[in-house]
Amino acid sequence: MEIALIAHNGKKPEMVRFIMDHVKILKSLDIQLVATGTTGKYVEETGLKVTRYLSGPLGGDAEIAARVAQEKTKMVIFFRDPLDKHPHEPDISMLMRLCDVHNVPLATNPATATLLLKGLMAK
Repeated sequence: MEIALIAHNGKKPEMVRFIMDHVKILKSLDIQLVATGTTGKYVEETGLKVTRYLSGPLGGDAEIAARVAQEKTKMVIFFRDPLDKHPHEPDISMLMRLCDVHNVPLATNPATATLLLKGLMAK
């Protein structure tokens, strides 16, 4: 199963904490991680293997959206910063829309992401 990890700059520390809190789950399941560029760099520092795409503002959100549309990415964890402006907002909206179109679970905060991972463990 492929899970995409994305975090806006203000949420990257929160993503690292989330990954560290759930690293055992992520290592125990047959999961392939993909991420936007900078988020992927931070995830790699936790010891997990991740395929990195472009930075979000440079097209990484669109690359992951394409993977959702191609039915490769089965879950998206995207810690968005709702208090900041993002020049790539159209790409973010597209990614979220495609998750809805293709019925792909999308977590935009740690509480929801935790529930999704617990759901994977229950399978």
